[in-house]
Amino acid sequence: MTGNHAELPVAARVRSLEERLIAAGLITDDELDGILTEVFESASPANGARMVARAWIDRAYAHRLIADGNAAAEELGFAAETTGYLLKAVENTPAVHNVIVCTLCSCYPTALLGPSPSWYKSFAYRSRVVREPRAVLAEFGLELAEGTEIRVWDANSETRYLVLPRPPESVSGMDEGTLASLVTRNGLIGTAAC
Repeated sequence: MTGNHAELPVAARVRSLEERLIAAGLITDDELDGILTEVFESASPANGARMVARAWIDRAYAHRLIADGNAAAEELGFAAETTGYLLKAVENTPAVHNVIVCTLCSCYPTALLGPSPSWYKSFAYRSRVVREPRAVLAEFGLELAEGTEIRVWDANSETRYLVLPRPPESVSGMDEGTLASLVTRNGLIGTAAC
């Protein structure tokens, strides 16, 4: 943005853009509200948790999720929710921990993770997690072993990320619903272990 707009909070810039679209006759306030209502009615971290639980139970699904997140989302009925961007799943292992950020704004797979938390949109998180991810994760209460590699993935309008957390020690005897209940939104972002 140019001029003073770059200094405005994100919400003010968004509203300014909305007002321009309305003034140009491209959309109405009611149409915008309808779009947001539709998006947020089905947006939930339970959607991403369901994908993770399936990956924990079905290793073939996990491979498909990592290879093509959009197709894996479609398998569970989330095709509409991931339209318009490339969904990439990144898997945590004993040696690697993944965390997502959007350094430019707050791009985020809302339909699969629910509305983004305020800290995800904050300048402090967006700038610090790239420079000092271990310290930021520790502030969330996630202490990783010193040798663990931390990979920070920068989302944008074209590519969104979902972290595939490490499964519990044993998933045998646990059904998909029980496993999904163990997955948190922060685990899907990478600021929690699960």
